[in-house]
Amino acid sequence: MQPPDPTSRRILPEAAPVIAPAAVSLRVNGEDRVLDIDPRTSLLDALREHLRLTGSKKGCDHGQCGACTVMVNGTRIYACLTLAVMHDGDEVTTIEGLGAPDRLHPLQAAFVRHDGYQCGYCTPGQICASVAMLEEIKAGIPSHVTADLGAPPALTEEEIRERMSGNICRCGAYSNILEAIKDVVEMPA
Repeated sequence: MQPPDPTSRRILPEAAPVIAPAAVSLRVNGEDRVLDIDPRTSLLDALREHLRLTGSKKGCDHGQCGACTVMVNGTRIYACLTLAVMHDGDEVTTIEGLGAPDRLHPLQAAFVRHDGYQCGYCTPGQICASVAMLEEIKAGIPSHVTADLGAPPALTEEEIRERMSGNICRCGAYSNILEAIKDVVEMPA
């Protein structure tokens, strides 16, 4: 092997492009917030890392567990699967915006009464999903198990289980979660 020729030019790798921060305006839990963030920042990371709202959890970071569920303009979404810049001007509700220890949301109180939290990691996502799910039913949005698509969906255990199926509880507290949800709504006999 020959030594390198000192007269040859070294080829350096190209510098990575600089990504300019993006200004994102969000209304989070009723408060207007403006962030200057990397446009590749997920909504979950914007909430957790930039706004220090750590209730929403990073479980899988692939939209498979539901621990990061929040509501955007009243609709539940997985915050790990969307970029914060896509929600400029939107209203975001996290678990912190639903209630506080001295004034729990009815679903938060029901989760406590029915031990629907076990380790608690999935609980913020479960509660946000539950609140949004009840609004979906009230709005007449059908699910995969809705029997008559022309009629408003009935609030049944089967409907609740189907609609909550995207939120995983690794502790297996599903029956307690179901009881907590049933506790805050009137279920048909």
